[in-house]
Amino acid sequence: MRTEDLIAGLASDVKPVKRLRPPLTRAASWLVLATVVLFLLCVSQGIRFDIAQRLHDPSFTLALGASLATGILAAFAAFALSLPDRSRLWLLLPFPTLCLWLSNIGYQCLTQWVSIGPQGVSLGETAECFATVVLTSLPLSLAMLVMLRHSALLRPRTVTIMGSLSIAAITATALSLIHPIDATVMILIMNVGMAAMLVLLGGVFARTMFDWVAPRSPSIN
Repeated sequence: MRTEDLIAGLASDVKPVKRLRPPLTRAASWLVLATVVLFLLCVSQGIRFDIAQRLHDPSFTLALGASLATGILAAFAAFALSLPDRSRLWLLLPFPTLCLWLSNIGYQCLTQWVSIGPQGVSLGETAECFATVVLTSLPLSLAMLVMLRHSALLRPRTVTIMGSLSIAAITATALSLIHPIDATVMILIMNVGMAAMLVLLGGVFARTMFDWVAPRSPSIN
């Protein structure tokens, strides 16, 4: 086959490509969804009864604001890094608020240690916390995978780690707003442990997840 015929044959089957919206616009759309999810969870499960008192605690307010800011900035970084022409310096965007969030938790461990009583944490309370984690992280994870399914294939691990960090931080924000768990052990488990797990799983299974939502043809592989 002549080169001209090959080019003509390929061009005849080309379909119009829909241009992606700017990454900041798509990130803002995803954050709107995250806001709706948080609102629905607060309505269905109820905000913690002592929220007014806790908001007067500087350490709680700082941790809440830092986790929320980390979620927002990591989402913008994930969508920006999904494009191959964007600098990897976007990875540093959520770093300051992430350090503030983690250092505040560490400060609470050192200065405000609260031991869990002899009865421990009730099964019902643990189940409610787990339900909040699932109801927050699952829809946000699926939405981010779908929104990034085509643009993140060149940097699947980097994008997924940033996306997982965003989801983990927003989930931690939901836990702080809904569940009155002030024991430092539970703070570490629910915040740091959950965040580390989501980021680790996102990094390990990044390529698999994107291949699942956006399967590629053998010629591209």
